[in-house]
Amino acid sequence: MGETQNPNKKSIPPYMKAISGSIGGVVEASCLQPIDVIKTRLQLDRSGVYKGIIHCGTTVARTEGVRALWKGLTPFATHLTLKYALRMGSNAVFQSAFKDSETGAISNRGRLVSGFGAGVLEALVIVTPFEARNYTSFILNGLNNDCYLQVVKIRLQQQKGLSHELLKYKGPIHCARMIIREEGIFGLWAGAAPTVMRNGTNQAVMFTAKNAFDVLLWKKHEGDGKILQPWQSMVSGFLAGTAGPICTGPFDVVKTRLMAQSGSGTGVKYKGMIHAIRTIFAEEGLPALWKGLLPRLMRIPPGQAIMWGVADQVSGFYEKRYLQNAPL
Repeated sequence: MGETQNPNKKSIPPYMKAISGSIGGVVEASCLQPIDVIKTRLQLDRSGVYKGIIHCGTTVARTEGVRALWKGLTPFATHLTLKYALRMGSNAVFQSAFKDSETGAISNRGRLVSGFGAGVLEALVIVTPFEARNYTSFILNGLNNDCYLQVVKIRLQQQKGLSHELLKYKGPIHCARMIIREEGIFGLWAGAAPTVMRNGTNQAVMFTAKNAFDVLLWKKHEGDGKILQPWQSMVSGFLAGTAGPICTGPFDVVKTRLMAQSGSGTGVKYKGMIHAIRTIFAEEGLPALWKGLLPRLMRIPPGQAIMWGVADQVSGFYEKRYLQNAPL
């Protein structure tokens, strides 16, 4: 079933959805970066160095310093800001296309397709290859590339050690430069296929579930003028963010493995998404395809709670101020 709306009622424009999502992304990244570092380290741990989430976190902090838990924050924060802006904006555009012209209602199927489309578009558009005349313009353009940022982030996070001089990658820009030099420009697009599948499935589930929980728990329908309290948005966002990691675990593990491996010399173990899934299953067993699931569940639902808690307030402010013409 879909929700019934007034077809003549103004809705929040896609650009405001994009702005609200990007602001929520900055806050989320700053709060939850350590969990993402731990998730990446666990997914890349083939020899059992880390015994669990707590052991991984304490080991990193003890051997590399507490600041190591925020490795890759700059590309991660940029990644979330751009990702949420495109995701929220494009989902709003897709949903408007699926709304019934007479009733203004949108079905759950429409929400699923809109969410999946937003996730795929997020991966494809931001991952679209670009040309640059020199390194400076490459970095400026590359900051708009989701897959590039994730490759750099994961390469930085997998490095171990306290001595900055002994690390291969000195920072985000140096990391990107080294990858291009050693693996070519397409090394920055490693893991694109599983990223597309993961993003599409994640967003199809998340947008549909978020709306369902808003209606079920708080009787909130988009465009009804009701602004949820931040804690209410956080509850809905947290619950909506739990299903995605379970459904997309294998895609996330494969994405991380493909992005982490060097594309030069003998460093290439996985030849693609399907080959990686088969190899991991054969060598490490079925559970290995869900490695890092617990830290993902510790990071994604709280992350969605934070993002929606902020985004709903921003979009709610706009709706109340400019669509409802009511005092704040």
